[in-house]
Amino acid sequence: MKIGVLTGGGDCPGLNAALRAVVRRGSGLGFSTLGFRNGWDGFIKGHVEPITDYSVSGILPKGGTILGTSRTNPFKSEENVQRVWSNFRRYGLDAVIAIGGEDTLGVGKKLFEGGMPLVGIPKTIDNDVSGTDFTFGFDTAVSIATEAIDRLHTTAEAHHRVMVVEVMGRHAGWIAVMSGIAGGADCILIPEQPFDVDEVVHVCKQRKSRGKEFSIIVVAEGAQPKGGDLALQTGGTDDFGHVRLGGISNWVGAEIEKRSGIETRVTILGHVQRGGTPTAFDRVLATRYGVAAVDLVQQKKFGRMVAIRSNQLVDVDLSEAVGQLKRVDPALYQVAQVFFG
Repeated sequence: MKIGVLTGGGDCPGLNAALRAVVRRGSGLGFSTLGFRNGWDGFIKGHVEPITDYSVSGILPKGGTILGTSRTNPFKSEENVQRVWSNFRRYGLDAVIAIGGEDTLGVGKKLFEGGMPLVGIPKTIDNDVSGTDFTFGFDTAVSIATEAIDRLHTTAEAHHRVMVVEVMGRHAGWIAVMSGIAGGADCILIPEQPFDVDEVVHVCKQRKSRGKEFSIIVVAEGAQPKGGDLALQTGGTDDFGHVRLGGISNWVGAEIEKRSGIETRVTILGHVQRGGTPTAFDRVLATRYGVAAVDLVQQKKFGRMVAIRSNQLVDVDLSEAVGQLKRVDPALYQVAQVFFG
């Protein structure tokens, strides 16, 4: 069999581990692998290269993706959809493995419904793909954010300041909640729970009255004040209609300082959360996913996404994976709230 593989959407640590697993498992079964460069854009343009065992040697600990990535949506143009199909036939593919998040897998679902034999692998630092407990890339992002919060504790305490830390996650607060709990944040603001800035100010004042003259506030980029709007970096959208979020922490920080009189500083972690070496957890998860995806191809179980539930590898229908975002469990947020203030 000949498998085409691509990495789409935002980059994240673990992509190369997944590619390595796909190639190694495939070669062990006698399959050959073609890599499409820059996600679905490479499928449209026919930018392809063979990936061999030699190609993936040494890439396990590397961040990013050797194939490159993009946020390209072929379904914005019928002509591009036809080009995807043309290249599928041109290169004699028997199956496609799409590695990506909600958008990349959403394209895969539509192509499968049109007849393409396709399997999905879930990746995103946001951990918002339904049907699976974890996406790879998430654990690394949480580790990076937690380390940043740990470091900000010392400077916040030294200067008696409030530190507002903005993390990624788009419309899901998984990174914020997990890194906030791990880093001992005094308040965590997530998209799933619109916040009242006066309550945040109350937390900071209450801590100061008890002799705690600093506070750490973790804010997800998609968090919204009650009755307010999302903070946007620009007015534009990507190929999938998504706005660029970011900057809510600047507003939160200014309001805290204005309403409390406590000196406040803002740190936006940004893309540092998606770069660099993947954690051991993400390397292992991505490897398990890659092997399982090739096994699904061998079994001709197409239209499925590999997933992990209770540490057991399973596969779910792509429609379940992209039907809705996986949001933060209210019970987990309640655990975080125990430590607010």
